[in-house]
Amino acid sequence: MSTPIPGLAQAQDERALRFQQLHARALRALAYRMLGSRAEAEDVVQDAWLRWSTVDEATVQHAGAFLSRLVTHLCLDRLKSAAAQRERYVGVWLPEPLVDEAAGWCPGPEAQAEYAQEVSTAFLLALQRLSPLERAAFLLHDVFDLDFDEIGNRLQRSPTACRQLASRARSRVRAGEARQTVQADEHERLLAAFIQALQQQDVAAMAQVLTDDAVLLADGGGKVNAVPRALSGGGRVAKALVGFTKLPGHLQWRLQPAWINGEPGYVAYDVQGLPVQTVVLRPAGSGRIAAVYIQRNPDKLRHLRPLPPA
Repeated sequence: MSTPIPGLAQAQDERALRFQQLHARALRALAYRMLGSRAEAEDVVQDAWLRWSTVDEATVQHAGAFLSRLVTHLCLDRLKSAAAQRERYVGVWLPEPLVDEAAGWCPGPEAQAEYAQEVSTAFLLALQRLSPLERAAFLLHDVFDLDFDEIGNRLQRSPTACRQLASRARSRVRAGEARQTVQADEHERLLAAFIQALQQQDVAAMAQVLTDDAVLLADGGGKVNAVPRALSGGGRVAKALVGFTKLPGHLQWRLQPAWINGEPGYVAYDVQGLPVQTVVLRPAGSGRIAAVYIQRNPDKLRHLRPLPPA
């Protein structure tokens, strides 16, 4: 039986603590934006720690750069294998929701003001339309402020090639994700009006809350019922949303307002207190709602805590 080396366990514990305090949040933020999955991002950061724990720190000049380079490559590997799975995904794909979790998923305190835009559902959907290399180059430069020389080192491409990747990605992202600045009280007003229209089953009131070209996207992952493709048009979306409330059991759901991916929304719980869906509202900046994102895939809700039974 091997004899423990005095002080080794303590040194490793101290190293793990430094990793959590200095690096884990930024690495988690990068991985989530790359993958669109909270669970996979956590797995990648854990994998990075396991690899880092075997590296002689004295041989690494800059630990943060080393670790973010490692996480970038781990994410790229996962994206390659995920491409085939995404092609087989049933219905609409939406990212795994972050519910009231701003602090652990932004690169640092100085980035809090940008958090909502960097993890909004629309932004993450726009990222999904990029190739893995485009996504990496764009995120590393535009969100994490790395220069193209460093990005080239990470992606094993020339700085010029990385600049082109980021520029192409930026154009595609900006075309698909118009940014809006909406005050917090406006968020609260829109959410209250939306929930009131649902609870009163008022199609006309719901249509007034939505823009004329509003979009509804729902992700069931083939596990539960959901609208199989994007639904567009404020009137059609209003009828669908109110129609859902008339299904058995829906009026007994409890709705808990929440900030989800930096935007107003709520979590719906059944009578047993189990989360059944998250709903995110994307304000249009005109006092109405431009998009409704409904996450129903139970695999993407399993991290949410249940409520006590009603």
